[in-house]
Amino acid sequence: MEQESISKRVCIIGSGAAGCMCANLLQDKFDVTVFDKGNFLRTLLPTGGGRCNLANAQYDFKELAKNYPRGEKFLYSIFSKFSTANTLEFFNSIGVKTYTQDDNRIFPISNSSKDVREKFLKSLKNCRKIKEKVTGLKKINNGWEVTTQKGKYLFDYVITAIGGHAGYDLLKNLDIKIVPPTKSLTGLVTKEDFTDIAGVCVNDVLFTHKGVSGPYIYKLSSINARKEFPYKISFNLASCGDLQELLNLNPHKEIKNLVATMIPKSLAHWILRNLNIEPQTPCHKIDGKMRDKIADKLENFEITIIGKVAEDEIVTCGGVELSEVNPKTLESKKYEGLYFCGEVLDIDGFCGGFNLQNCWSTGYVCASSIINRG
Repeated sequence: MEQESISKRVCIIGSGAAGCMCANLLQDKFDVTVFDKGNFLRTLLPTGGGRCNLANAQYDFKELAKNYPRGEKFLYSIFSKFSTANTLEFFNSIGVKTYTQDDNRIFPISNSSKDVREKFLKSLKNCRKIKEKVTGLKKINNGWEVTTQKGKYLFDYVITAIGGHAGYDLLKNLDIKIVPPTKSLTGLVTKEDFTDIAGVCVNDVLFTHKGVSGPYIYKLSSINARKEFPYKISFNLASCGDLQELLNLNPHKEIKNLVATMIPKSLAHWILRNLNIEPQTPCHKIDGKMRDKIADKLENFEITIIGKVAEDEIVTCGGVELSEVNPKTLESKKYEGLYFCGEVLDIDGFCGGFNLQNCWSTGYVCASSIINRG
């Protein structure tokens, strides 16, 4: 029985987080080949700012799934099978110790994506790694024919882990429905010109030469990934409490200095000029109308979004339509022996380790599904 399982051939297209998770779990039971045109696990290197944000310390699978604007309910079954706790156990098993930050982000103790990559690749001892681009995928009899620029290969199972950016032509040729990919976690271009305050950061919002960026903006860009431009967003810069009382207590202070006690000085200047209020105006000369304008701007800072920053993309939304996939096995509903995992699926999460968790969990489910079939 064991010999029969070992003879089965598995092709994994893509050597990112999801593909390598599959390879690790399958390598001792099947004849596993991983194809990639580039360096293996290269996409892991920039994650977490080079520190590798492996996961998020949310251990309830339904609460964890709430961090995915696309795929939340689809992930219930997947996260119930492979959770955050399972992720930490896996990395501990390959020699990667972890710690949790105050914001619930989980990192390796080494704080090094390079270290995680090296240990992960070292764990892939029993699988074949072929640096070739897959150009064709064809269902034949009870298996699959995989074509690269150098030749043809035959497999019993194929796992597509090609990521969220390219390679969909392989699947379109099989009539697999693809939700067109678009940028998800990305900086946003604004109608307003923030050049004078580029580099200023308030409440997880970073002002840039092109618009806004930072953790809060990434989350909004994810939620609004398919929203048509232009659209408006607003957020709180500072709570000014009873602004009139502050004005009364500081009658001779210039308004720019009073506002600068709540937000960075350069941003205070920008806001006052935007409201056509002279920054040097003494507080006792700020009338009720000006007061209300300042308070509203601080507590309801509204800007107009006109685009996405081209070079600032972290994650895409889109990919294989989830209706094409069995959520319990991640096998194609149309083709027996064809599986999907990672960002190739129309699943994406917020910043904080959620997108890598998707890769680890879907990679596990793909592998365990094939193991159960033998």
